[in-house]
Amino acid sequence: MKRRFNITGSCSPERHYMVRLDSRLEKIKENFVDYGSYFVINRGRQYGKTTTLKALKQYLKGEYIVASLDFQELGTEEFADALTFTRAFADVLVRAFKMTEISSMKELLEPLDQIRERHDIGLKDLFVRLSSLCEKSPRPIVLMIDEVDSAGNNQVFIDFLALLRKYYLNRDETPIFHSVILAGVYDIKNLKLKLRSDSEHQYNSPWNIAADFDIDMNFSALQIAKMLEEYESDNQTGMDIKEVAETIYQYTSGYPVLTSSICKQLDEKIIGTEHFETIQKTWTKEGVEKAVAMILKKSSPLFENMTKQLDIYKDLRDMIEDIIYRGRKVTFSPEQKSISLGLMFGFLKEEDGRVSIANRMFELCLLNLFMAEESGSDVYAQGGSDRIGFIKDNMLDMTLVLKKFVEYFNEICSQKDAKFIEKYGRKIFLIYLKPIINGTGNYYIEAQTRDERRTDVIVDYLGEQFIVELKIWHGSEYNERGEKQLTDYLDYYHKDIGYMLSFNFNKDKKTGVKEIQIGDKTIVEAVV
Repeated sequence: MKRRFNITGSCSPERHYMVRLDSRLEKIKENFVDYGSYFVINRGRQYGKTTTLKALKQYLKGEYIVASLDFQELGTEEFADALTFTRAFADVLVRAFKMTEISSMKELLEPLDQIRERHDIGLKDLFVRLSSLCEKSPRPIVLMIDEVDSAGNNQVFIDFLALLRKYYLNRDETPIFHSVILAGVYDIKNLKLKLRSDSEHQYNSPWNIAADFDIDMNFSALQIAKMLEEYESDNQTGMDIKEVAETIYQYTSGYPVLTSSICKQLDEKIIGTEHFETIQKTWTKEGVEKAVAMILKKSSPLFENMTKQLDIYKDLRDMIEDIIYRGRKVTFSPEQKSISLGLMFGFLKEEDGRVSIANRMFELCLLNLFMAEESGSDVYAQGGSDRIGFIKDNMLDMTLVLKKFVEYFNEICSQKDAKFIEKYGRKIFLIYLKPIINGTGNYYIEAQTRDERRTDVIVDYLGEQFIVELKIWHGSEYNERGEKQLTDYLDYYHKDIGYMLSFNFNKDKKTGVKEIQIGDKTIVEAVV
């Protein structure tokens, strides 16, 4: 069967090019299921949860009976009350068991079958019958429930979890499921938070028995490379697999759907377009960058969800803006609500004890979102009107960009105080720059160098890269260190020329643009 890259629904190795999950499945089985753990796989949207559950079901069936449910099968009306939920749950569970060897053991399923036909059996009786089934089952039973957070606003589901917890604690005397796996975006504590926001209840989890699921579900560059090896075997592109895999990883940090999206664009959309006329030209570092740009220009469920959550959680949005624009160093603390939410949605990650944006593509998406909201501003309009003078023979004149920005910034911000410039200076430059490269180029903020004093912006424009350091002036000695850091960074990117924009608060400062030579590197330095 011919395979393709998939970004909708679960993946299967027979139909799709995908990262092999064998090592992940082995870890889940050995570290969680074999120990009889109850746990939650809560990850962001399109993180491969459903694909993992389906593969895990097949992986476990040699030793366990696996009942796999999806709460999307249940409508809102099924959670109206305990009796209705019990009947609906019994129905989907019986159908799940009928896909296992228990289907031939009618005496085991009959008590659950009875619930489907009656309207007077509640949760407690349901669990009595489940306990009996688990006791008589020929092998331990593993219960999986996907999309569990679709039930998160229903008290009856919280009651169901509470009973599951009770039976778990007493399972040496009262048999119940060997292992329970719930999958969704929200973890159990936040299901409770969604249901009741008052401070007395929002942190009282009905399921504090859950083991900490610490399996990394991001793909590594090596795993991406192995997936590309399978594609290369079928298509003979001649690609540098290591380089392409590492470039994809640099943009996605291994976020599953983003990884597959880039590959799908390369395979189906980019081949045959300008500069990528052949498959050999497409599967390159430049092809990956083109794919990223195309993905960011389109709406997608993942990016739409990001926008929605930032609209709902204003504190989370403010924190992300501060990280991106100001280089604010936020100490990592998963108990802090905004950080916890950002981790849960997959927008944030911990890095060296600090909070970071989860991957470069998310950061580009967020920058595009914030920039779009500024598209009506005077700064954005000025960048757009100046643009025509910056593009010569399809090349971007970054030196001229800095000269014009210095003139404009000094005109509009000369009377602003230091606190305003420190907070908004870098943001103003990024807004000014956006319409200049929009539609043709892109830029991102290099996370490794970002802090409250310094930010490096990498601008990609028609295959050319510009390294622009934005920094707050903190004296000549600090400035010289910054120049040296920039030259080291130019070495890393194999560039001979770099750009520096300094926001200087000294009253006697000398503004303007000059070139300085440090070794074999040229730095165009602008001061405002």
